[in-house]
Amino acid sequence: MTGSIVVGYTATDAGADALALGARLARATGAALRVVIVLPSEGTMSKAVAPERAYEELLREQARSWLADAAKTIPAGIVHSAHVRFAESFGEGLQAAADEFGATLLVLGAANGGALRRHRLGSVASELLHASTVPVALAPAGLSREPDAGLPRITVATGTRPGAELLLESAVRLASASGAAVRLVSLMPLDVPAGLNTGAITLLKDAHVDQVLASARDRLSGETDVEALQAGGDSIEDAVAQLDWLPGEIVLVGSSRLAQPRRLFLGSTAAKMLRELPVPMIVVPRTRAEGA
Repeated sequence: MTGSIVVGYTATDAGADALALGARLARATGAALRVVIVLPSEGTMSKAVAPERAYEELLREQARSWLADAAKTIPAGIVHSAHVRFAESFGEGLQAAADEFGATLLVLGAANGGALRRHRLGSVASELLHASTVPVALAPAGLSREPDAGLPRITVATGTRPGAELLLESAVRLASASGAAVRLVSLMPLDVPAGLNTGAITLLKDAHVDQVLASARDRLSGETDVEALQAGGDSIEDAVAQLDWLPGEIVLVGSSRLAQPRRLFLGSTAAKMLRELPVPMIVVPRTRAEGA
């Protein structure tokens, strides 16, 4: 895996979760870890605070102290660096950092108030999930308190809509870099054209599972364990709840068809999956695989 992983860090439980996920992915893939705190620029400071250089330096020193504490939790052997940036918004600062460091991934924690091992999107995640030019990884609440199980398997939520092949390419690259197994989960019941009878739907989804499995095996090395299955359940949430999850596993989903080229837009399927997912999710721009 080339490039680096940028972690959007805050001195909170969510920041610790994001850092834990970033470190696990960096160790699994050999990527460098860039831990970034974004502080408000002068234009966004309260009018009650004079935008003086001394105050900015005070903020910077506090951020550096937080980053120094965070660095102590990063496992040995991971190449990492810490950075303080000023921007109009946290999301804007992280996107700029991703461009600066040639990042292959942005990592964020859950918003405050989320249930343990569940996702809760805050304003920063929502901003980046609708505008980022690189994949965004979301850590569920409490991840930093769990033992590091590595990256044993990558689950790819795939369907028949445009972009499925590009998502598979991203999974192939991540599996090749990390040695993780790949599980392709078909969400066909939610992708089939309206009006098809039950028999036609069954034939279509079975053919699709065979097709994605064959395509994955063509792209992956013979040493990579790969399987494909049809998700059960009457809804996205029900299907996700019925799946088994390995410690350390992550899920890859594609961006919505409504996204602009090379940008993210969190679709309804991914949003529904997040309600039940107990593991991290990576959302991939729909054209990311082209020349990435």
